[in-house]
Amino acid sequence: MAALCKWRHRLKPAGFFQNAVRRQLSDKYDYDLLVIGGGSGGLACSKEAAQFGKKVAVLDYVESSPKGTKWGLGGTCVNVGCIPKKLMHQAALLGGAVKDAHKYGWRIPSPITHDWLTMAPAVQDYIRSLNWGHRVQLQDKKVKYLNLKGSLMDGHTVKAVSKTGKESVLTAGNIVIATGGRPKYPTHIPGSLEYGISSDDIFWLKESPGKTLVVGASYVALECAGFLTGIGLDASVMVRSIPLRGFDQQIACLVTDYMGSYGTKFHWKCSPSKVEKLETGRLLVSWTDLDSGKEDQDTFDTVLWAVGRAPETRALNLEKVGVKMNRETGKVCVSADEATSVPHIYAIGDIADGRPELTPTAIQAGKLLARRLFGKSSELMDYDCVPTTVFTPLEYGSVGLSEEEAVRRHGEDGIEVFHAFYKPLEFTVAERDASQCYIKMVCLREGARRILGFHFTGPNAGEVTQGFALAIKCGATYTQLMATVGIHPTSAEEIIKLHITKRSGLDPTVTGC
Repeated sequence: MAALCKWRHRLKPAGFFQNAVRRQLSDKYDYDLLVIGGGSGGLACSKEAAQFGKKVAVLDYVESSPKGTKWGLGGTCVNVGCIPKKLMHQAALLGGAVKDAHKYGWRIPSPITHDWLTMAPAVQDYIRSLNWGHRVQLQDKKVKYLNLKGSLMDGHTVKAVSKTGKESVLTAGNIVIATGGRPKYPTHIPGSLEYGISSDDIFWLKESPGKTLVVGASYVALECAGFLTGIGLDASVMVRSIPLRGFDQQIACLVTDYMGSYGTKFHWKCSPSKVEKLETGRLLVSWTDLDSGKEDQDTFDTVLWAVGRAPETRALNLEKVGVKMNRETGKVCVSADEATSVPHIYAIGDIADGRPELTPTAIQAGKLLARRLFGKSSELMDYDCVPTTVFTPLEYGSVGLSEEEAVRRHGEDGIEVFHAFYKPLEFTVAERDASQCYIKMVCLREGARRILGFHFTGPNAGEVTQGFALAIKCGATYTQLMATVGIHPTSAEEIIKLHITKRSGLDPTVTGC
């Protein structure tokens, strides 16, 4: 009997050995998932993976800007993008509201002035609270945060370097690259790097930027120039070609027209040639008018370069381990499931070629990737009909195709454009100019007229667009739009009253309430 018991005891470890094999496979690497980059996409991916009980780490290391600006965990959006931009935009809107308040009966002493030294530290303190919050979230979800700079050694191995230069090697079953991008500097222009700043610096300035020249016409350029104008500073925008490239150009012109009436100066078809620092500390900027060839110059306190962004891929050693890159953009080539050309290495967010450079898309792509890797999901990120908003003084929200892109895909006879100029109720008593408040709905011309694109300029454009984005994502048609009951009195209700087409040639100005 004792021998039988002993034999039965020896049989028990059979299951144990199977589990041990599984553990050995799992223990082959330090982590199940290693994310390089602690921005919105990387954090979302890491936290989602941890929900499946996986061992996850995030490497995040911020290189100082050329001006020495650094920040904490959270990436561009939290530290030098969406969040501080929206808060400073809000500061500018409040300035406009104070001016409107006089017409509404408020007695406010004049002159009204803005204090950068009050606003900027308040914004910066909020950003630091978000940095801390991200670290707490990672800790709560048992994601290891490593303030190290990562580079690839092979498909499962990363070299990590600390700020003191100490090196370590980490391995992972899967690696996600989510390092985002940084502002470009036109280094061929003398003085650009030495004396200019970028969006990496503007939100962390300890003193007011004063009279500012913003070079570029991207949404970053226009948003920065817009809030600087709104808080009472002298702001100019230098545009080499067109504003808001990639957006609907009719709307882009309405946005810049409004900014011009708002007080922002524009230098159209001009290109800077040199930046010099004067003895007074001010900056002398020289430029060329591209149409006439005439040279001109002016002095500024600050020059802000907003001429595009470059993916943060240079130090990752990607090509040496076989990760295919787009030589033209410098971005990582990815398939529909965010996979790179090397097995087990993925890329999400701004460094992935052909993806929208938007925080919400990076977050969603990161979550879905983690679910596919560890949660038995097969759902892919859908990059069609992604809504966005440009937070210029007159906000611009859009989802779907621009009119130009709709024409390119379907032909002029294949689309119908419904549009309207409207006046927000809030603008009436304040006697504000509403000539650029506009709505455009681009639809297929045949059948129920499926909505291809939606464009809205006016107050709270982001809030309005977010609601209509769901409908358009679900394939909404103009017929369904017309069957929708509006909320009165709102600017958004003007959308469900659209009835004049561009093709008709009729005046699209809304009259009455």
